[in-house]
Amino acid sequence: MSSWPAPSALDARTQAFPVLTAAQIARLRPGSKLRKVAPGEILFQPGDTDVPFFVLLSGGMEIVQPDLKGEHPIATHGPGEFTGEIMMISGQHCLVRGRVTEGGEFLEITGEGLRSLVAKDAELSEIFMRAFILRRIALISGGHGNLILMGSRHCASTLRIREFLARNSYPYNYVDLDTDKTSQELLERFHVKTEDVPVVICGGRTVLRNPTTQELADCLGLNVSINLTQVRDLIIVGAGPSGLAAAVYAASEGLDALVIEMEAPGGQAGSSSKIENYLGFPTGISGQELAARAIAQAQKFGAKFLVAHSVVQLKCKGRPYEVVLDNGTALATRAVIIASGAQYNKPAIDNLTMYEGQGIYYDATFMESQLCVNEDVIVVGGGNSAGQAAVFLAQTARKVHMLVRSDSLSDTMSRYLIQRITTNPAIEMHYQTEITALEGDTLLKRVTWLDRATGETSTHDIGHVFMMTGASPRTEWLRGCVAMDDTGFILTGRDLDASTGLVPPSAWPLPRPPQMLETSLPAVFAVGDVRSGNVKRVASAVGEGAIAVHLVHRALAEP
Repeated sequence: MSSWPAPSALDARTQAFPVLTAAQIARLRPGSKLRKVAPGEILFQPGDTDVPFFVLLSGGMEIVQPDLKGEHPIATHGPGEFTGEIMMISGQHCLVRGRVTEGGEFLEITGEGLRSLVAKDAELSEIFMRAFILRRIALISGGHGNLILMGSRHCASTLRIREFLARNSYPYNYVDLDTDKTSQELLERFHVKTEDVPVVICGGRTVLRNPTTQELADCLGLNVSINLTQVRDLIIVGAGPSGLAAAVYAASEGLDALVIEMEAPGGQAGSSSKIENYLGFPTGISGQELAARAIAQAQKFGAKFLVAHSVVQLKCKGRPYEVVLDNGTALATRAVIIASGAQYNKPAIDNLTMYEGQGIYYDATFMESQLCVNEDVIVVGGGNSAGQAAVFLAQTARKVHMLVRSDSLSDTMSRYLIQRITTNPAIEMHYQTEITALEGDTLLKRVTWLDRATGETSTHDIGHVFMMTGASPRTEWLRGCVAMDDTGFILTGRDLDASTGLVPPSAWPLPRPPQMLETSLPAVFAVGDVRSGNVKRVASAVGEGAIAVHLVHRALAEP
């Protein structure tokens, strides 16, 4: 499913393939060079990097997607039209082939030149960004990426890879080994066995057997444009709402910003099926859609994203600081914003991990909802994320059983969600109830829960459980560098006052006091769910990310 709203059929073509006016083309000429092209000339190929941006003055070209059967037509361009999709902004590998069909003259602009233009020219920025986004939507909806995923809906690793691709807005062609009649032919063609599933065919050549997300990201070139040797103004660890907001404001204000995300942008909010209390979206917006828009916005201003890598250490003894990745690479930076969020708490059930992705889920998105159509499901938790999941799943599930350990929702959930839940006949509440056992073979089949109010234990034939049980901070990599409270959340600003009785790892070294959101380490800030005393609202996280960038400017201006 696309991360972006589908355009109406009436205006989709016009907005995705607009024709530039003579005045608009004139504004492009100073930063371009004139190139004469001949029929049959290939201007770019799948896998290319630093692909130029072309505006057709005369002649024509076609965009095709090479596949296992030859080529699949994507689009054609004529005079006044331009090439490219969102990879022109992200700097990632090209996904399609561009071939001249009619000789003529094209304007050629470098990728860097285009990104600079998009940041400065509001009118052209709107035209290009809208077209690029809609073209990526078309590639995703049509399954026209340079990747084939062969897997099973009953396989946890298949679900993991599909979620990674979807949350990174990467187009792919999915072959369901349970139903697709051509799957055996593909398995034989690439010499893979069913026990290798899921299998990823990258670029029509490279075969990956049950790859890690890092191996997948490397194969797709998601991080190909990242310079790992330069000293950056700012590194943002985590791409939840606070990290994405920081990236947008930092890049738009001229800072060289790099965002590092272990999984996929969006954080816990990215798994929310619908956020209805976020300012400016009266009909609600999915967390994935909000994240996808923020990524495009940040990349438009020049922010870089390094995905599928975790941060394992902060070297904080000297300046510039160094952020160490899971592969040992150390990235130097003058300032850090910690937006690493929190990881889901897991109930103490012996065989819980056995069913993760095969009946136990930590997200409630469209993809998961399709696995349990007209079936009973369980949502565990009493917070807003649990309420949003229950309401969303009730649209497709037969019955949603909501298990809450407390005896009410009023202290942990927004009132509008409580009203939605209590008035929905498809949602059944179970207070003071918790799961005690899970059963099944490779897939979850039965769930046993305990009603602590009555002491009654009951077993139910339910194969889908959504865990929305709160989270703990991801701060292990910061031990010995920044002060934390007794639960591991990072202390900032006034909370670092010695009168609280909480002592930083080292004394504050500057004559000024720590700024709001600043940790016990100068020029290192904490925002969002990882910060002690945080407000668990998307709007609050976005606000903290924006404020932190203002404070980063102050810190960087210090001698």
